[in-house]
Amino acid sequence: MEMVLDVYKRPYDPRYPVICMDESPKQLIAEERTPIPASPGQPVMYDYEYRRCGLCNIFLACEPLAGKRMVKVTERKTKRDWACFLEEIANQCGKAEKITLVMDNLNTHVPGSLYETFPPVKAKAIWDRFEFVYTPKHGSWLNMAEIELNVLTRQSLNRRIDDIEIVRKEVLAWQNFRNNKNAKVNWQFTAEDARIKLSRLYPTLES
Repeated sequence: MEMVLDVYKRPYDPRYPVICMDESPKQLIAEERTPIPASPGQPVMYDYEYRRCGLCNIFLACEPLAGKRMVKVTERKTKRDWACFLEEIANQCGKAEKITLVMDNLNTHVPGSLYETFPPVKAKAIWDRFEFVYTPKHGSWLNMAEIELNVLTRQSLNRRIDDIEIVRKEVLAWQNFRNNKNAKVNWQFTAEDARIKLSRLYPTLES
């Protein structure tokens, strides 16, 4: 936890960007009956019945100090999907010398995923672009990308959508809107705060 919090204290440097990455499933849901349009004094009315149309996956990477984010919607969340998203992050940060990537400990988030996706030379080249920093188990709240995913859901995807292509269009529009606003995350929780507020997580030293 303190390692992640120390990373967040680094000043902005485009040569060494700090990128937070997370992913989230999105259930595709279709209406069984056509909603009744809104009328004066009445909101749109939806029937409680719906039909499941499968899942898609949303990858999100954000650079909190730059106010930029990149989102990709995939049909799955395999090792290959993650590796390809990592390649896109590396390309997006083409001038960076080293990219610090904050993410959780999902079993696909390992260098081996790159080698299972790309030839060894390319896999090593991508891997060398990154410094991986993992949030602790049960500590996903430390990942600022989770905040961005919550904003995405609340502002754009908090309704029934049955087609992955619609999700992609919505996500792209949201991404461009947030980037144009240069929306940043004002993170203020520090290691010093953690030692006070989360003191129960620290070992007790015997004198």
